[in-house]
Amino acid sequence: MNGSSIAAAGISAPRPGMGVFERFLTVWVALCIIVGVVLGRFVPGVFHLLGEATVAQVNMPVALLVWLMVIPMLLKIDPAALKEVGRHWRGIATTVGVNWLIKPFSMALLAWIFIAHLLRPYLPPDQISSYIAGLILLAAAPCTAMVFVWSNLVEGEPHFTLSQVALNDTIMVLAFAPIVGLLLGLSAITVPWDTLFLSVVLYIVVPVAIAQVWRRARLAQGGAPALDRTLRALAPISLSALLLTLVLLFGLQGEQIIRQPTVIVLLAVPIVIQVYLNAGIAYWLNRALGVEWCVAGPSALIGASNFFELAVATAIVLFGFQSGAALATVVGVLVEVPVMLSVVHIVRRSRGWYERGQGAA
Repeated sequence: MNGSSIAAAGISAPRPGMGVFERFLTVWVALCIIVGVVLGRFVPGVFHLLGEATVAQVNMPVALLVWLMVIPMLLKIDPAALKEVGRHWRGIATTVGVNWLIKPFSMALLAWIFIAHLLRPYLPPDQISSYIAGLILLAAAPCTAMVFVWSNLVEGEPHFTLSQVALNDTIMVLAFAPIVGLLLGLSAITVPWDTLFLSVVLYIVVPVAIAQVWRRARLAQGGAPALDRTLRALAPISLSALLLTLVLLFGLQGEQIIRQPTVIVLLAVPIVIQVYLNAGIAYWLNRALGVEWCVAGPSALIGASNFFELAVATAIVLFGFQSGAALATVVGVLVEVPVMLSVVHIVRRSRGWYERGQGAA
């Protein structure tokens, strides 16, 4: 990964040189995955305790780590600039289209191709339908919290990102149940509304409020230089929280990974393809429409990522904790960070190609 993406976001001053930590982020991610799996296998009691610290299926330790990740990124949001986000309407239209008109249906198709047919001989036959249901649940709602991390890593336009997430959350309340019901063939979907609303509050409302209070305080105390110093100081904390989240997530599922690694790898196939497919569609559409790269990057990443907290909770409500659907959504949790980091890398490396095409458009 291009380590310059880890420099303090939102600072207009020249970026400092890349340190070892930033330069080898991909290595640290791999190590955190290994450490998480090993710890989950040998000290499962600790992770069981952390895993049970939930409210409405939302894990509180993970929520705390998300705060540490996203609050530094939200500090650069200037509320006065949000009124200008309308000029990015093409990026917004592209992201909404990919999130709600392409992603759930492309996942249903990929699940049918891979799980129902190509990989079927290698999976438990009595769980095929349940696996497909879990994959559809995973793709039926766009990510809420982690998109701030991905946007930051590609130097995305922060006001666009915040506005897009808020719009997706509004659409989710209206569209999640009908889309899932249509694709699963169920007449009535029991949506865990408490999970949905608590996630929005914890991952959007609270960190935005904290960041804005903090931002105003720093600007009042020392102006833009004071805010820049704070952002520089918080950048390592944000990235460290991302790595700790990896350890926690893989530790929580360490036993599952050891017990049925083949099933997990096979379920990951359509999920990974879906991420690259939808990110590619969004990125290409933005380029064709002449959208700025700082908008196209987060647009592609928002278009590809999944709201796994809601997916896991809905799978448990509809099919049970031990169901194949629940396992499929958990696989989405496991592949989310490593795969999205690879998309971040692709978006950053392709900037020159993108801007040449954007200029032509």
